[in-house]
Amino acid sequence: MFLVRLKHNFGMVVGAGVLLAAVLQGGCAESKAKSSAPPPPPLVQVAPVIRRDVPLFIEALGSLDGFVNADIRARVRGILAAQRYKDGSTVKEGQLLFTIDPSEFQIAVDSAKAALARAETARAHTQAVLERRRGLGADKVVSRQEVEDAEAAALDAADQVRAAAAQLRQATLNLSYTAIRSPVSGVAGLAQVRVGNLVGQDGPTLLTTVSQVDPIRVSFPMGENDYVKAAERLKRLDGRDLPWAQAQFKRLAGGGLIDDDDIELLLSDGTTYPHRGVIVAVNRQIDPSTGTIALQALFPNPGNLLRPGQYGRVRLRRHDAGENALLVPEKALIQVQGSYSLAVVGADHRVALRRVEVGPTTGISRIIVSGVKAGELVVAEGVQKVSDGVAVQSQPLAEVRPTGGGGANSGLSGTPASSPPSGQR
Repeated sequence: MFLVRLKHNFGMVVGAGVLLAAVLQGGCAESKAKSSAPPPPPLVQVAPVIRRDVPLFIEALGSLDGFVNADIRARVRGILAAQRYKDGSTVKEGQLLFTIDPSEFQIAVDSAKAALARAETARAHTQAVLERRRGLGADKVVSRQEVEDAEAAALDAADQVRAAAAQLRQATLNLSYTAIRSPVSGVAGLAQVRVGNLVGQDGPTLLTTVSQVDPIRVSFPMGENDYVKAAERLKRLDGRDLPWAQAQFKRLAGGGLIDDDDIELLLSDGTTYPHRGVIVAVNRQIDPSTGTIALQALFPNPGNLLRPGQYGRVRLRRHDAGENALLVPEKALIQVQGSYSLAVVGADHRVALRRVEVGPTTGISRIIVSGVKAGELVVAEGVQKVSDGVAVQSQPLAEVRPTGGGGANSGLSGTPASSPPSGQR
């Protein structure tokens, strides 16, 4: 009996061990199967390559200056007697601005008039003597030498008259300089010298400056690459003077265009100046230190809002890019050592990394010159998760604005290069 129970217990222990081993073996097999299962494809957001026309601009920092800046200086020495205009006011051409005490200059004019009168009297006397001696010389009463002396005296007297007349003109001119008038219509600056001060002591003293600010001149640089592409446009500047510009201002005010050569001006507060301007001049050379060439434009300024010394950003429409362009989101680009790639998702949901040539930036999008076709899908979010040949799960990008939005920061200048200029992203 005891042996039978012992065998029975031993059999139960052995059976339990076999069962535990089987369970452990099954668990290990299940764990191994789970660890060998591939991870799910990464989830990315994709955007289509879009083809459309987009406005692109060359944008640069411009400095404003008067169309004419006339320095008003004291050209004669004297005490500043009066200021005839209000500081910072608008003045007309020929308007009296300052007067210098004219007393000593009036005395000089009176003295010059007296000297001229004496010279004319002396000339009349010597001429009469000459006529008498010529008559006596014909009768052999006086010698030839006396006649020649009379002729020389008459010529000298005539020269004295001319010299006295010149001195009178100089004295009159100096007297006129005591009444200082504006040579142009415009805005007169603050007076640099006040009444009662001695001016013209060590040279022409600057009294104020009058600036013609309607139209106003805007100077701005253009990069060498942009200049080469716009060279044909900039050859058409001959004859673009002030009358031409004023005629174009009227056309622009009526909503017309001038061969897309009109430009916009963005002020320091980010607002767009309501009047458009035109390019009128380009410098003769490119600055080798900056690689830019200076251009000048004119803008109408009817309310004198713009003043010399201001800064603003000018925007000129580009003609070399933007027409029928391929666009992708800027964040879809993969940049490695100056080259660009896009992660293109094929119909089999696999990624192909493709080298592309990029163009200018427009807003939050980038123009692609070559490497992709319209309608292809590119990874825009989750680029860091993909590699060439990997399968992905894709969903549309939440928001895509391929053309920027036309704000102050959209349409910035960009040159197709290995890396974008700063400030374009």
